[in-house]
Amino acid sequence: MKLFTILAKHKKAVLKKWLDSIVESYPQETARFLRNKKDQFANPVGYTIEVETEHLFDLLMEGMDREKVTPYLDRIIRIRAIQDFTPSQALYFVFALKYIIRHQVAEEIDSDALEQELVDLEASIDMMALVAFEVYMACREKIYDLRAKEIQQNAYLLLRRAELIVEKPGKDRIEDNAN
Repeated sequence: MKLFTILAKHKKAVLKKWLDSIVESYPQETARFLRNKKDQFANPVGYTIEVETEHLFDLLMEGMDREKVTPYLDRIIRIRAIQDFTPSQALYFVFALKYIIRHQVAEEIDSDALEQELVDLEASIDMMALVAFEVYMACREKIYDLRAKEIQQNAYLLLRRAELIVEKPGKDRIEDNAN
């Protein structure tokens, strides 16, 4: 595919713009930190985003394979799922890639064949976005489950402190004082 040859030539620029678009979704101070700290240990979020976007780009050039892209999406989305992003803000980075690629290669697309290749590539990015949504939802479900368990544990401890619940010796279950 000629489009992939063109994209390989522009890979570095596309990845930089993609990373910039993700970083710009953060508050200004955070974005500055993510841009300036390149160390994996001082800036694990920025490092993860940079490394995983490159893997995603490479896999996209090989052809959209759900099984292969899921772990890379997961590493980025786990970070964004626990931050103060709406679902659309958390996942926009996948769609942004379409616009970045189209802008980067616009001058070199001079035939209908290349335009069709670009449409096919964008369909693969859309599939990646659907996988990203599933990953995001799984992360959010896990967060809600953890919060629910924490609330249950806190309620139990409060009731126990208030002596509204006592544990009977030798039993594995909790009894209410009223029984």
